Amino acid sequence: MKNILILLCLLTSSVTMAQKSEGVVTYVRKEHWLKITNRLTFLSQEQKDRETQTWKNWEEDNKGIKMKLAFSPNESLYTYNSDEPEEGGYSWRKSEFYLYRNFDKDKKTDIIEMLGKTYIVDDSLHAPVWKIGNQIKEVAGYICMKAETEDPIKKQKITAWFAQDIPVSAGPERMNGLPGLILELDVNDGDVTIEAVNVAFRALTPEDMKLPKQKGKKLTDAAYDALIKQHISDRIGARQTPYGWAGIRY
Repeated sequence: MKNILILLCLLTSSVTMAQKSEGVVTYVRKEHWLKITNRLTFLSQEQKDRETQTWKNWEEDNKGIKMKLAFSPNESLYTYNSDEPEEGGYSWRKSEFYLYRNFDKDKKTDIIEMLGKTYIVDDSLHAPVWKIGNQIKEVAGYICMKAETEDPIKKQKITAWFAQDIPVSAGPERMNGLPGLILELDVNDGDVTIEAVNVAFRALTPEDMKLPKQKGKKLTDAAYDALIKQHISDRIGARQTPYGWAGIRY
């Protein structure tokens, strides 16, 4: 009888783990442009004052932009939640932004519209080098552990909070490679935050992982990084921000 109970417990645990490894996460991505502008030391005070005036009203009503991540142990796809207007009535044409990961095949496909063009980054997965700490906190109802890394191109500090109870190596933006689903990201101590507001476990369909027809310039990871690095260098040299609507994603 004891052996049967143990077996039932193991089976129940296996089913629970399976149920918690596939679904869709909804995130809210908030960009705090007043903080970002103040961090850009190469801008003149006049430019900073102008940027502050531009972003002041936005900051006061900043409800963020909704993103979604379809995930399973084998693959993930991160993109905008929808083309509908955000809360607060803001509406604009969202640029193409699809980040696909295939963990089984160690492959990724990023479709990113920026700098007036669409780029397709096809390459193997290159997970950041994470340093996992011992701090924990709750995100979207899950106890998460803290991990840190740095974006070597943008020189940004990245803090991730991942849930070991969801045993999937996926995450938002271009982050992955932790022993649990990333439910929150913090870029440069609050310049940008991406926080999960809902985790819905369900069986995924082919539509959940569907990429648009790929039209754009194909790049490797190294070529993409070189493009970003050159853009940042050029804009800093011109004393202009590299980020934002006409630039690159912060």
